[in-house]
Amino acid sequence: MSLILDPAAQDLLFREAHTANTFTDEPVTDEQVKAVYDLVKYAPTAFNQSPLRVVLVRSAEARERLLGHMSEGNRAKTAAAPLTAILAADNEFHEELPKLFPHFPQAKDAFFAERAVRERSAAFNAALQVGYFIVGVRAAGLAAGPMTGYDAEGVNKEFFADGEHSVLAVVNIGKPGDDAFRPRSPRLEYDEVVTTV
Repeated sequence: MSLILDPAAQDLLFREAHTANTFTDEPVTDEQVKAVYDLVKYAPTAFNQSPLRVVLVRSAEARERLLGHMSEGNRAKTAAAPLTAILAADNEFHEELPKLFPHFPQAKDAFFAERAVRERSAAFNAALQVGYFIVGVRAAGLAAGPMTGYDAEGVNKEFFADGEHSVLAVVNIGKPGDDAFRPRSPRLEYDEVVTTV
């Protein structure tokens, strides 16, 4: 059976999409980011917990604060990107469960009273949302440059001083610039990944 999604959309979101390493100086607007979020907020999460939190790094002062925590290989491209998003898991997501999971508001205390349980659940479910966020950026006609090369403890202290969040990824966003993409690396094929039992 073929996919229902239009082939051009398949290419935009998956086949032709690459991690971008350079960007033009065209700004990424708040309206574009809101449109991305309004699309990707439907990502599946357990108990609809939706633990992803996004910090948009726009000001020069905030960018300097972030650059000090990026690995050397990620500093220049982060400095030059029109927008950088810090994607984090909210370890206190359970406080929103009465709103997000109204048919069982007791889930907040029944399943997530312990911090360690919340941290594991937040990390996994926010990671699902990170994947959707990247696809949403692509759907907006933008390129994403997700990175894990940073000092996580430093980013957490710098941007989440409350200790309630854990950074998962830093993503540069914008229109791809010159030589933005490296050649596509190989992928595993279906029969290398899927086993039927």
